[in-house]
Amino acid sequence: MRIGELAKTTAIPVETIRYYEKIGLLPEPVRNASGYRAYRSAHLDRLQFIRRCRDLDMAQDEIRELIRLTEQPEADCGEVDALLAHHLDHVRERLRELARLEDTLVQLQQACTEGRTVRECGILDGLSAEPDAEAPADRHNHVPGSHRPGRR
Repeated sequence: MRIGELAKTTAIPVETIRYYEKIGLLPEPVRNASGYRAYRSAHLDRLQFIRRCRDLDMAQDEIRELIRLTEQPEADCGEVDALLAHHLDHVRERLRELARLEDTLVQLQQACTEGRTVRECGILDGLSAEPDAEAPADRHNHVPGSHRPGRR
């Protein structure tokens, strides 16, 4: 199939498919005699796998590692389980961060009372004030090591 059909079937934009090829998540297809990319069912399967992983908010390196592991079907799945456990830890940490964010926004909103001017706005004062606690220095947005070895 051609890239447009693949994009339509997977609901992944053409530009994203090309990007996945460029970064090696999707193998480059062979080209037919007229130079068009000719995608096979393996490409479709890989794109659907990538999409499911992205829907679970997995980073490219996590997806790359899962793809590497799928190429070893007889290996123990402990590495897959460990990767998912790390990702789940990341999701749980993000949920805690979002709960703290929600608390902060609720506090800011409660600082607003009716009939006040913008100059007296408790929300704007709260946004201008120093935060009560600094964000942790080791704060990261994903699983340690999933983006680059040794980095958070």
